[in-house]
Amino acid sequence: MAAEALETKEAERVEEMEKKLKEKKMSWGKLRRVDSLSLEAGRFSDFSGLHGSKFDWKTTVSLAFQSLGVVYGDIGTSPLYVYSSTFTDGIHHRDDVLGVLSLIIYTILLVPLLKYVFIVLWANDSGDGGTFALYSLICRYTKVSLIPNQQPEDRKLSNYRLDTPSNQLSRSIKIKEKLETSKAAQIMLFLITILGTSMVIGDGVLTPCISVLSAVSGINSLNEDAAMGLTIAILIILFSVQRFGTDKVGYSFAPIIFLWFSFISGIGLYNLFKYGIGVLRAFNPKYIINYFNRNGKQGWISLGGIVLCITGTEAMFADLGHFNVQAISFSGIVFPALLSAYSGQAAYLTKFPNHVQDSFYKSIPAPLYWPTFVVAVAAAIIASQAMISGAFSIISQSQSLGCFPRVKVVHTSVKHEGQVYIPEVNYMLMAACVVVTLGFKTTEKIGNAYGIAVVAVMVITTCMVTLIMLIIWKTSMWRIVLFITVFGAVEVVYLSSVLYKFKQGGFLPLAFSFFLMAIMGTWHYVHKQRYMFELSNKVSGDFVKNLALNPDVSRVPGMGLLYSELVQGIPPIFPHFVGNIPSIHSVLVFVSIKSLPISRVAPEERFLFREVEPRDQHMYRCVVRYGYKDAVEDPKEFEQQLVEGLKEFIRHRRFALEEGGQVDPAEKHSNANILRGSSSVIHNEEAVSARHQTLPSVSSGSIQSVNVSKSAHSSSELLQAAEDDMQFVQKAMEKGVVYLLGEAEVVAEPNSSLFKKIIVNYVYTFLRKNFRQGKKVLAIPRSRLLKVGMTYEI
Repeated sequence: MAAEALETKEAERVEEMEKKLKEKKMSWGKLRRVDSLSLEAGRFSDFSGLHGSKFDWKTTVSLAFQSLGVVYGDIGTSPLYVYSSTFTDGIHHRDDVLGVLSLIIYTILLVPLLKYVFIVLWANDSGDGGTFALYSLICRYTKVSLIPNQQPEDRKLSNYRLDTPSNQLSRSIKIKEKLETSKAAQIMLFLITILGTSMVIGDGVLTPCISVLSAVSGINSLNEDAAMGLTIAILIILFSVQRFGTDKVGYSFAPIIFLWFSFISGIGLYNLFKYGIGVLRAFNPKYIINYFNRNGKQGWISLGGIVLCITGTEAMFADLGHFNVQAISFSGIVFPALLSAYSGQAAYLTKFPNHVQDSFYKSIPAPLYWPTFVVAVAAAIIASQAMISGAFSIISQSQSLGCFPRVKVVHTSVKHEGQVYIPEVNYMLMAACVVVTLGFKTTEKIGNAYGIAVVAVMVITTCMVTLIMLIIWKTSMWRIVLFITVFGAVEVVYLSSVLYKFKQGGFLPLAFSFFLMAIMGTWHYVHKQRYMFELSNKVSGDFVKNLALNPDVSRVPGMGLLYSELVQGIPPIFPHFVGNIPSIHSVLVFVSIKSLPISRVAPEERFLFREVEPRDQHMYRCVVRYGYKDAVEDPKEFEQQLVEGLKEFIRHRRFALEEGGQVDPAEKHSNANILRGSSSVIHNEEAVSARHQTLPSVSSGSIQSVNVSKSAHSSSELLQAAEDDMQFVQKAMEKGVVYLLGEAEVVAEPNSSLFKKIIVNYVYTFLRKNFRQGKKVLAIPRSRLLKVGMTYEI
């Protein structure tokens, strides 16, 4: 009776396991063959990142309020210095004030409002903005990435959201093909991207300097050196509070900026009615034409000062990841307040043209002077926040895509994942701001440098959005022509003007940008060459098979995670490990951390697995996919997620074995079991290479129908084997997880050119040694880290 009860209990357990696995059963008949790592590649949730989802109105209003303090502070403090930067030699004709006001009005309406709010903000990458977000969006729809690590599964991610270009839109297809086949176009697109990124970071240096210095200059009793010293002290305090995060900083700053907009709009209306409402004639664009006819070349040069009225516009897009489109678009108080402030100052200057160098403070009514000054200083400090937050965001994105040396990225908000803080970059920006303030000393000189950085980023954004319109949005041609004609023409004219002041300080942002481009380009080049070296030197499957038969190599308890950048194949560092330490953990997982050109990957879609032959050796490959906004989990959480995913993979593998399937002759010959999922297949590691070597003419999208005999194992034996494997993996984890990391020293080949040797052997090595090491970025605990050195000659 006891035996029967035991058998009954066992049968019930098997039946229960079968039922659970049957629930996961998928249709095998609708398959297309792809080079898959896991059944998981066929299962996708309806996940969309925080910014891709719809926000309720309370969240949107909350974020809109925060955005006042973070996004609009920069453009909001421009009235402090625009007129003084425009009329550097004084006002020579009364109507010049109307001409400049007219230019300010239409520049604000065209660029920040029409271009950015209504067009550019919608060219976001699942809610994230900035130059790199545009680049990653283009990379998703065209194969222009310089690192060839694309996999079919990546396009299946719920956050990828790809639409196959329509056959009817031949223009989109032709442009896409030209980009994919032209190496020069791909390199040019990458260089433009990192140039735009460098310019935004340059804005992060110049914005705090000019904003704070212009506000502090309102104290007439302070001489130039005293104003400079006070500015530096305020800047140091500003950068010191960045570690508290955008969330807390935004809530703290927003009320002050709201008060600032209230002050400037009220004072503007007061001046407008007191000194002459007639300046509203500037809404007539004929005053722009008259201004240029009257001033000629000097009018064109003055555009370098006028363009400062839209400083911080790019922050609206770069800071999008900190908020959302609706919150930033909700700018109902910003633009009316700005127009009131500029119109009020213009009315005042028609009566007192000699006060142009200090028109903002001179136009304030006496009782409001000191309250306005205090708020102005606070607002100027806050204005710097927009570009500082933007710099953090784009550096985080560029690092994830292998275009910036490793730095520590701290996610400062549990509610809004895009809010990040980078300590190393923060203190570098602070040091740069102090140096610039000491070197330039006046807002006029800083303004000369500032304009180039502002306009150059806008031109680059216009070019990339045009490309998105052509390839992704597939916009009608007349709209594209209208977009590039209107905004491109305006921005190119402004760019030509600010470049005229190259010797007066305009060289600074360009020099700074080219310095950053050199760092980013060097890092990305060596990163790519290192990947190609590993790809061309990956280990054959025969090595692993021979390793299993080698009596000198022992298996030790526990789980080993060997890190590699390869997404296919076994990295060359593995035999180097075995050669130095002739032992392998009982469970070995080759882990590849892969950054995708999307903002976020859903946790349930993060892991892809493949079994490495021989199957009984408990060796697996795992690709861990992150978006450029995803944070790397702490070791304990990462290990738990990986093991759970691996056990799920084993479950699916046994279930697929039970179901049987269709294999092609090459796979049958190599004894590789093809395990099928809903839109993908599971391969043993060697099955993939065997299929490609023996059947090159078979389309990867086809299915070969071949009769396959039923498995010799019964359902209960297969289920028991799956249970045993899962228990083996769990016990290996409990014994301890060890991280195996290859410390690769990258050097140029002996026959390389002198320039390449300098870049690889010295510049890259300096960057790698002076920035964060891989073990810190991956949050690997030092007590469980084992490193082996190896030299890569590229």
